[in-house]
Amino acid sequence: MSMPLELIRQLTEEQIAFVQRSGLKAELLEPGHVRLRMPLAGNQNHIGSMYAGALFTLAEIPGGALFLTSFDAQRFYPIVKEMNLRFRRPATGDIRVEARIADEEIQRLQQQASEQGKADYLLQLQLTDDSGEVVAESRGLYQLRVR
Repeated sequence: MSMPLELIRQLTEEQIAFVQRSGLKAELLEPGHVRLRMPLAGNQNHIGSMYAGALFTLAEIPGGALFLTSFDAQRFYPIVKEMNLRFRRPATGDIRVEARIADEEIQRLQQQASEQGKADYLLQLQLTDDSGEVVAESRGLYQLRVR
């Protein structure tokens, strides 16, 4: 992790105004591993479950949080190229997502991006409620780019 943990937390939770308003919290930030939580409070839809846009936000932000904990932000930056979300059941409480990327994959992506200017990586995640039930599944295609 090249940045201080508190700076990574601040960037994850507060850099994007929409994310800050949603109340998203970073529960775990370490190299190759992040866990985020989206509160139901303030993010309900017309039937009282979590708004689809809040779930989408929770599914998309781990790509940036993993970048901040795992890659050299002085040399690279991430973009999201594609994001899909499959809703499995209504989210009626706070929702969590956990994302991991292996150290070998981090090294491979940095090397490929250094050589080719960019490198794609896929994150397939499950958004879960407090009981561990999957409420949504996401598939995000990200790209690491050289600054």
